[in-house]
Amino acid sequence: MATISTSRTLSVSINCHPSKVYGFVSNPENLPNWAPAFCKSIKKSNAGWIMDTPQGPMKVRFVEKNDLGVVDHYVSPAPGLEVYVPMRVLPNRSGSEVIFTVFRLPEMSDEKYAEDIGLVERDLRTLKNVLENDLSQA
Repeated sequence: MATISTSRTLSVSINCHPSKVYGFVSNPENLPNWAPAFCKSIKKSNAGWIMDTPQGPMKVRFVEKNDLGVVDHYVSPAPGLEVYVPMRVLPNRSGSEVIFTVFRLPEMSDEKYAEDIGLVERDLRTLKNVLENDLSQA
């Protein structure tokens, strides 16, 4: 029998056109701007994108750019281990809705899972602030 992970899908409404939001979040170089607690910096190497995180260097790869608003990415905290991170940018009238699913990893404590959810909620608020403040200054 297949097993499934506990998950929680979070969302934030952003008063910016979906193409602007998608262009921003699908560019790995912007990750430190909206998820600074997780990604302190990022650089492109021969091995792909490498993030500097509180847990040390981690590889991240994004799905190909697309017209559907899919910004799924995969984080590799250790060689041979890849964590799937589903993310979408959807139209919400003249603005956008960003949705992000947090899966509970095997052997993750209740406390750590709750902490991860809190960090993603904070990152989504930061994303909203960055994009809406940029829009107000345009």
